[in-house]
Amino acid sequence: MTKLLENIHRAVNIGLVNEMKIVADRMEIDIHEVIRAAATKPFGFVPYYPGPGLGGHCIPIDPFYLTWKAREYGVSTRFIELAGEINASMPDYVIAKVTDALNRLRKSVNGSTILILGIAYKKNVDDMRESPSVVLMEKLRALGAQVSYNDPYVPVFPKLRGHAHFDLSSVPLTAESVASYDCVLLATDHDEYDYELIRVNAHMIVDTRGRYLEPAKSVVKA
Repeated sequence: MTKLLENIHRAVNIGLVNEMKIVADRMEIDIHEVIRAAATKPFGFVPYYPGPGLGGHCIPIDPFYLTWKAREYGVSTRFIELAGEINASMPDYVIAKVTDALNRLRKSVNGSTILILGIAYKKNVDDMRESPSVVLMEKLRALGAQVSYNDPYVPVFPKLRGHAHFDLSSVPLTAESVASYDCVLLATDHDEYDYELIRVNAHMIVDTRGRYLEPAKSVVKA
């Protein structure tokens, strides 16, 4: 129960901040700026950060063990289920942002070339379990996009249970390679990335992690 509570605490708070991100975006407010300001409170606030969805073996899955068990006792775990719905919907929110970004270039998703940055479920690791990046790749390919990826921790796309396979290897991240894609989708913000090189050379960036703080015509916050 202790393990479940810790995982559920994170899942619910990530769901909350993901929902806040959507609201803030509609209001043209930078949610990351809001989080940074709220985190200056010396007590009572723990910063959680939005993203393209949940990954890893624990947070996307463990809360629903308790949901299942609670039903045996006639209890409805509404917070857990609502947070799960919000977090599971985030890839579709990101896809809508990619569509908007390409529209700015007068391009459709169908036929566009898109480079996914980071396919591990979180930065600086090679763990791809339940990675939202894979869901994004599947959805983009289903819409007709030509998808590639770069991840310094995952040189070759592995076979994953329950997901489509991509016969891909990590492409080099150079000025020329970045410039060759219609859109760069920052899904996992590894510290190794040269974010200035990406910013200077990308035609369009969809940033799901808030790495680009300054507003720019070539950056879409997602």
